[in-house]
Amino acid sequence: MELITVEDLKSRIENGEKLHLIDVREPNENAEYNIGGILLPLGQIRDKLIDEIKDLKNEEVILYCRSGNRSGQACGFLETLGFTNTRNLEGGMLKWQEKFH
Repeated sequence: MELITVEDLKSRIENGEKLHLIDVREPNENAEYNIGGILLPLGQIRDKLIDEIKDLKNEEVILYCRSGNRSGQACGFLETLGFTNTRNLEGGMLKWQEKFH
């Protein structure tokens, strides 16, 4: 797992890069504010995540949550399943909103 800063991610989104973003927060958190990632809550990750993103094992996958804690756990879990390029959004949505709103 590597970290990605909110500044780097925002720049890549604005440049139109095709990114694999995964939001591991709960649905109510995602409804309040999101940046367009696939919603796969950490609590359901073992059931749903692999089916929905199993084809991304060798792709860059950027995970985010509220603060970076849950997405860090998700990155670690994916790595145990053979994902080779996971990135955790440093500071999560709290940092994103602090910087850009």
